[in-house]
Amino acid sequence: MSDNEKFLRLTVELTVEVLDVDALQAAALAEIRHPDAELTDEERAEQAELVNSDETGATALQWLIEPDHVLSLVDHIDEVEPREAVLGVEPSDGPSEDDEGE
Repeated sequence: MSDNEKFLRLTVELTVEVLDVDALQAAALAEIRHPDAELTDEERAEQAELVNSDETGATALQWLIEPDHVLSLVDHIDEVEPREAVLGVEPSDGPSEDDEGE
């Protein structure tokens, strides 16, 4: 890294309430089955099984979030350029006590 290169890591935490796991899974399965998904038949079957077996909906939600949506957090800022985006979705016990007042 040269002296003029500076990197910043943004950390964003968002807690969502899943209102309908079945509908969330169905939407993810539609994405997996879509011809533009660029998956082999074996990969489609594997991903569908992962979505169907995850009762929390985390795997389904991860399928439905577009990477471009995450990058859009900084797209309007000319002074920065996204270098890496990592997205993880995992079960939660709900909003933290700090979040409940908001």
